Amino acid sequence: MTQHNFQVSVGDQVYLEEGGEEIGAVRKVARDHLVIYVEAAGDFVVPGPGVRSAHDGKVVLEPQQLDAQLLEAARAAHERETE
Repeated sequence: MTQHNFQVSVGDQVYLEEGGEEIGAVRKVARDHLVIYVEAAGDFVVPGPGVRSAHDGKVVLEPQQLDAQLLEAARAAHERETE
């Protein structure tokens, strides 16, 4: 079993991929999971394996470890925005 010791803080921005578009922010940090707010969808729990990396105030998720509802919300996070 792989264990990571990422430094994550409330307010860090959340991404589905490195260099991608922000999908939300960290709302709560626990020992084995995060609670993130996804724009236009609400709060979701991300288990530890769902975090790929964390650095510079950014959290990058591991899509293969996320539930379908969170993935759908993340991909739709910016659909309601207008240019």
